[in-house]
Amino acid sequence: MELSPKLYHYFVRPRWLSNKFYDLIFGDYVDFKNKKVLDFGCGIGSSSYLFEPSNYFGVDCDDKRIKYAKELYPKYNFMTTKNKLLPLSTNSVDYIIILSVLHHIPTEQLTNNLKEFKRVLKSNGSIIIAEPCFFPKEHIPNWFMSNFDKGSYIRTEDQYLEIFRKANYKTKVIKKYNQLLFYNKIMISACLDA
Repeated sequence: MELSPKLYHYFVRPRWLSNKFYDLIFGDYVDFKNKKVLDFGCGIGSSSYLFEPSNYFGVDCDDKRIKYAKELYPKYNFMTTKNKLLPLSTNSVDYIIILSVLHHIPTEQLTNNLKEFKRVLKSNGSIIIAEPCFFPKEHIPNWFMSNFDKGSYIRTEDQYLEIFRKANYKTKVIKKYNQLLFYNKIMISACLDA
C-alpha cells in the first residue's frame, strides 16, 4: 500500500524528523550556500527548505508527490520528469542530492541517469547519495530492508560504488550509519573523474 503524499508528509517525513534526518546526513559535511542543487527523486520536497528557492530544483517521477510539493513549498521549483533528460542546462548544477531513491531504480536505468547527471553537473560539482545498504553480517537489518522496503534494488556498498565507477565517477564513502533501528544506510559522494 502506498501512502498518499499528505499521509507521507505527516507520518514518514514530518518536519521534525526531516530535520534530524538531514542533520545526520549533511551535518557539517556539505555547504550548500549559494550553490545550485538538483534534488533527484525529491518526492514531496521534504529537503527543499534547506536551500534558497532560487538555487533549488526538485524532480520526481510521481505527479501526485510533485503536485503536493508545490502546495507545501510554493516558492520552490519542482517538476515531474519521466524521461531520460533533465530539464536543466548543461554544467548548471553544483550538487545533486539523491536521498533514498537509488534503491528504487534498476541498474540499467541508473546507468542512464548517471550519464545525464554528468551533463548537468558542473565540472567541480558533486553528487551526494544517502541510500539503504546491505551491510555484511547485519542479518536482521538486511532481512528487514529486504522484506519491508518498497525498493527492489537495495545494494551492498561495493555494488553502489561499482555502478558509479563504471560510469567514470570518483566515489568516497562519507559514512555508514543506522537510521530508525532497522535501516542501515550509506552516504557516498561522487564527482566526475577527470
